[in-house]
Formats: sequence, structure tokens, C-alpha cells
Amino acid sequence: MTNHCFHCSETVPAGIHLFVTIGNNEQPMCCIGCQAVAQTIVDNGLTQYYTVRTEPANKGQTLVPEQLQKNKLLDEAVLQSEFVFQDNLQNKEAILTVDGISCAACAWLIEMQISQLTGLLNINVNATSQRATVRWRDDQVKLSDILLAIENIGYQALPFKANDAELRNKKQSKAFIKRLGISGILMMQIMMIAVGLYFGVFSDMTEHNKLYLRWVSFILTLPIISYSALPFYIGAINALKVKRLSMDVPVSIAILLAFSASVWATITQQGEVYFESVSMFTFLLLIGKFLEFRARSRAAQVSANLLKLMPMTATRLSTAANDKQQVIHQISDEKLIAAKQLIKGDIVLIKPGEVVPADGIILTGESQLNEAMLSGEQLPINKTINDKVFAGTINGDGNITVEVKKTSSESFLSQLIRLSEKSQAHKPKLARLSDKIAQYFVALILLTSIATAVYWQQHLPDEAFWITLSVLVATCPCALSLATPTALTCATTRLNREGIMIKSAHVMETLPKIDCFAFDKTGTLTTGQFTIAHVEVFSEHNKTEILAIAAALEAHSEHPIAKAFSAFRDFSIKTTQVKVRSGKGITGEIEGMSYAIGKKTWLLPKKKLPKQELPEQAVSEKNIPEQELSKKELVKKESCLLTVNNTVIAAFYLLDEVRTEAKDVLERLNRDNNTLLLSGDSQTACDVLSNSLPLNNVYGGLSANDKMQKIKQAEQQGYTIAMTGDGVNDSPVFGAAHVSIAMGCGADITKSGSDIILLNNKLTSITSLLNVAKKTRRIIFQNYLWAFGYNAIVLPLAVMGYITPYMAVIGMSASSILVITNSLRLLKNSKR
Repeated sequence: MTNHCFHCSETVPAGIHLFVTIGNNEQPMCCIGCQAVAQTIVDNGLTQYYTVRTEPANKGQTLVPEQLQKNKLLDEAVLQSEFVFQDNLQNKEAILTVDGISCAACAWLIEMQISQLTGLLNINVNATSQRATVRWRDDQVKLSDILLAIENIGYQALPFKANDAELRNKKQSKAFIKRLGISGILMMQIMMIAVGLYFGVFSDMTEHNKLYLRWVSFILTLPIISYSALPFYIGAINALKVKRLSMDVPVSIAILLAFSASVWATITQQGEVYFESVSMFTFLLLIGKFLEFRARSRAAQVSANLLKLMPMTATRLSTAANDKQQVIHQISDEKLIAAKQLIKGDIVLIKPGEVVPADGIILTGESQLNEAMLSGEQLPINKTINDKVFAGTINGDGNITVEVKKTSSESFLSQLIRLSEKSQAHKPKLARLSDKIAQYFVALILLTSIATAVYWQQHLPDEAFWITLSVLVATCPCALSLATPTALTCATTRLNREGIMIKSAHVMETLPKIDCFAFDKTGTLTTGQFTIAHVEVFSEHNKTEILAIAAALEAHSEHPIAKAFSAFRDFSIKTTQVKVRSGKGITGEIEGMSYAIGKKTWLLPKKKLPKQELPEQAVSEKNIPEQELSKKELVKKESCLLTVNNTVIAAFYLLDEVRTEAKDVLERLNRDNNTLLLSGDSQTACDVLSNSLPLNNVYGGLSANDKMQKIKQAEQQGYTIAMTGDGVNDSPVFGAAHVSIAMGCGADITKSGSDIILLNNKLTSITSLLNVAKKTRRIIFQNYLWAFGYNAIVLPLAVMGYITPYMAVIGMSASSILVITNSLRLLKNSKR
């Protein structure tokens, strides 16, 4: 039987016995090239490529380097579907894990170099999480070109995967411990020899024995210099290759100078040796680096854990959306597939305890779902037919079938992680300025060190070397570059954990400046969960028919009012020519008749309602059940009218409950800020609401354009404004505000246009958000104050010779650790 290559499908020549284990099976390969490419795919966890490809791969080229082959494979559309997001244009976006980042200067270096690529739209590198968010035009530059450019400056980049990132962190942690162990053990041996040498000064130790101990120290120091200190050299070389200066440059110079001087003294048998100093110096530096790495890993852990919530498999019932009714009754046809293979329109079965594999809508069944990973709310939420479910949430005790609406890369969870990475990588003006200062500061250190060496060589030659060494190390500006990124990463992680999603990069910088908060009414200050308190009919239709007609029209709207009618939907009523008028209402045709439902001011803008069409008593509260009116904190909604051929046939009265936390939140905000209500509801309804809530200014009956004008007026008065809303009509208003906040229950278009989404749907998140933003600003200021203050004090002391190399190492490491530890305070929940 003829064998065919599993990779390229060509015939395997006689006498060739090459195999690659794929999916626990040995698959034949026709040549070394195909074997190398297939093994690369397996090693990178991309074996799904073989299950979803539509045609055989190209024959492997043995002359192409393995890493280049790996990068080229990542240009394949099938593989990119797992980790690349593409908009409607040719623009693509991906999160990359970048190995080799040791400090903020590395991140700055990568950004500066890669941004020069033609077709690269944006790159943000987060030194804390060691991840990069990259946007590019696929018709001008390929992902493999970007990866290769990163590798050319000494770093290795791969698509970010949570499990891989965790393994990589463990690998880095083991490497750190290994370097620390080797340098620590050898340092102790070298220190023991140093004691013998020092003791020999006061005894009759022969020169032969002294020389022997020096050579032993030299041999023991070699692993420390060549292996333990290697990360510092690599960082320095990468920076110098592209004509930049990083913090690793002065550190590497200090290590190599001390070691070189000791080697020269050993060979020539003249002068003193400093092997014990070099070994201790490197050991202390590595301890600082390791503690910094552990702190950064902790800060980046939460966002990585989010991706781990995505399930590996899904139970698919059908791929044809037209067969929904047939599929949901034939559960025996279920097929287990990789969750990443799901596409829009697939129908999946989610059993009790399983994780939802994709964003979608429930077709059958009901259950309770835990959405804590998105909203921070631990209590399960009841879900039934037509409710939305999100990838990564956990199903409770019921079987549900779900129609997939978004693929894995487009899921809400993927967007959350992608946008969080963007906001964490953003650098405020102060951070960008500090990065520039750090570059010049390294140059200043080197020049100061040269000047120090020249001066002390003339005045105190025996101490010149040590003083110069202290200057090189003590003033390394690591803390300066860590001041902002660590604080922003911790703040964003903390907010994500509480169900607050930061989408725009400028949010944490702008929020502390906000002094005016504007709110929409329905769904924001109120729950948006309307109930129909009363229906008044003015035609031959009965109440059931009226509600069914209204529900058929409202089914096309995402406005909170529409949900009040969903229970009355009659699917036998078909609507055509439906048009949704933002902030006004809905029009459509039913059986040839033209219907409209919406605001009275829209349907009858210039005339009062005739008494025969809408009797005066219909407007009074007498027609609303007394038990409904007696409920506390209920707001009466002005009439929502239903017309047919421009004739009013019914009026609806709806009640909306005020959020229980709204009063407390507004009282807190009023202490230092102005508060506005900007609503499309009638002025009367807004005034009723203001009687129970402490709002400074109340404006009702506003269109989206009117709201924008009110915001612009407040801006002209000198206010910096944050707008909070949830409806489709709030989306254009968001663009006029400095910061826009969308409620988690709001319309998709509103959430997509906002700067912040309150996934937990709680107004109290606004005060939490404000507190965290202000605390972040304070901590960043504290970090900079310490970083600048430390260097300002240490530099002159080091130049004057008051700081020893040991003190310099400890001070430099402690400075960086203090900045990171200070930022980690943001991860703790506030007591307020």
C-alpha cells in the first residue's frame, strides 16, 4: 500500500522511514523538511491545524531555518484564527508573549525598533506581564515579519496562550533559581577562600599558597560570570546593538570590570583580587531580579488566568442554523470537537457543570450560570430561552442548547483580555517622559563613572576602582522605569477582578481629573427592568391583541422598555418594514397596516391628544393598580403609545425601579463633583426621580444631540465630564464626554463605544473606579518620588566614596523592589 505524507500528502519515497507523533499516532513524512515543519507545529501546540485545514500543506523546505519556518507557519489563516483578531479592514491584532524582557527599558527598546516597520499600526509592550499587543496591516506586513524583527534585537515572541505563558513563567522561575543556586553556593566557597587570603596577610602564608587560592577563586567565579550573570550581558548587548542604553549596560560594565581586574591581578601576581566581591555582587543582583520577576508574575497572573477559563472541547449538535428545531430534538447526534473550531451558527449542547465554549443565545432549556469571571458577582444568574451566554462562564444544574453568535477570537472574554492588555500597556505622559529621562540618565551614569574614576585615580588610587563600581551600580534607574507600568498593571488587574473592564488606555490618567458625572436615567440610575403597570385600549382590539402587536414591534429593539413586552410575544404575528428610531420608537407593518410604538412627543409632536383617543382619566394614577403605586422607589413612566395609521389605539404605563445603591453613590460623588441627569424621558418623570435622588441638575426630554450639547456646555464651564449610560441613544453622547462608562446590561453598540464597561452592572463600581484611579495616581507619584529621590541622594554619595559596592547593590535592588511592592498594594481590596 502506498504511503502519503501526512503533512503535504505527497507519496513517501521507498526507503524513507520518517515519522512525527501527532495526536498520539505516528504519522509518515516524506522528507526531513516536512518532518521539521510538522514537529514544529506539534511543539507549539498547534496540531489543530491538521484537523481544520482545507488542503495539504506546502512541502517543507529543509534549507529554511527552523525558527523562520515556525514564524511563516503563523501566517496561516487557519492558525491565526486561534489568536488573531481582524476588523472589517485589513487590520489585524494579536497579543504576543515576549521572552527576555528584564525591565521597562527592554519594552521601550522593542517599541522603538518595531514601530519602524512599514504597515505596523501600533505596538504596546507591557514589561510587567512580558506581553505585547500588536496591530498591523496584513497587506503590508506579515506577523512572521514582526516576530523576526523582534528576534533580530534579541527577544523571542510567540502568540500569547495562557497555559504556555504559565509554563514559560515556571521555566523562567526555574532558570532564576538555578542561577541563584549556582552563584550562591560558589559565592560561599569564594568567600571562605577570601577569608583565608585576608588571614594570610597576618601570617606566614607563602606566595605559592596565595597564588593557588587566587586561581581556585578564579575557577569558582567563572560559572558565576559566564552563566549566572548572563541575563545582564544579553540585555546590554541587545540595547547596544540598536544604539540604545539600558539599565543592564552599567551593571554589566561593573561586573566585567571587577572580574577583569581580578584576572589581571591573578595572572601578573600584582595588585588585589575581587572575586568574592564579583560573586556577591552578582548574587545580590540576581536576588533583586528574581524578586522583581515574582512580583511582575503575580501582577500579570489574573489576566492570564482568564484565558485558562476557555474550555478545550465543545459538544456540537449541528452546523446548519436552518435546522435548529430539528437539531434541538435530536441530542443523540452530538459530536465532541475542539471549542476553537466552533463558528457562528453552530448549535452546541452545554451540560450541567460544563464551561460555555462560545458567546451565544440559549435556544432551549434553562439553568443558572456563574459569571463571576466576567462580572465579579459570585451568585449564579438565571438564564432561559433567548438569554445571552458568554464563553468561559460555568453552567449550573440544567441542560441548555446554545446557538453560537461569536467565534473564540471574537468572544467577549477575548475582547476583555485584549482591551485589558491595551490599557495596561498604555504609558501616560509622565511615564513616556520618565523613559526618556532614564535613557539620558544611563548616559549620565557612564560619564559620571568615567569622571569619578579619573578623579579618584589621582587622589586615592587604591579606592578609585571601588568608588567607580559603586557609582555604576547604585544609580541604575530601574525603579524609575518600573514606576508607572507596575502600578497600571496592578490597577487594571484589580478592576478586572471586581467586574470593571477598562477599554481605553487614557482612562486611568483621565479619571482623577473628572469633576462632573452625567447619568442617563433608564437602565442606569434605574434598573431598566420595566413592568407594565397598566394598559389603556382605545380601539376594537382587546388587551391581549394590543400587547402581542406591541411585543412584535419591540422585539426588534434593544431598549430596556422592549424587555417588558417580551413575555407577550406571539410568534404568529409577522412584522415587515421595521425601522428602529433611536430615542423615539419603532415603526413597522403588520398585515398591511402601518404601526408605530414610542414616545408621545414623537408620535404626536404638535398637538394634544383628543379626549376620544386618550381620555383624561387614562393619564391619572387612578387607572394604575394601587398595590403597584404603593411600592417604594418606583418611578412612573410617561405614556408609551401605540398607533395604527397615525391613530392612537393604546397607551402603556410602565414602572421602573430605582437602583438601591443609586442614592449612596450620588451622595458620595456630590462631595467633590457636580452631578447631572441627562435623559430622554419626560421632564416630569425626571423630576419625580430627582425627588428621591440627590442630583445637582436634572434635564429631561433630551435627544442624543441635546445630551451632547449639555455636555459641551458643561465643558465650556470648565468641567471634565464622565458620562454613564446604557442605551443605543447614549452611544453618540459618549464621544462628547472625556470618559464614557457603559452599564454591563446595556446595548452592544453602547458598550463597544465606551471607555469603561461595568460588567457587574453595579453603580457602586463608579466610586470604586474613582478610588482606584486616584490611588493609582498617588502610588505612581510615590514611585517617582522615591525613584528620583533615591538617585538624587545616592549619586553624590557614591561619587564621594561614601557608598561601598555591597551597599550599592542592596540599595539598587531594594529601590526596584520597593516600587513594585508599593504598586502591589493596588491589588488589595479597599476597605471603603
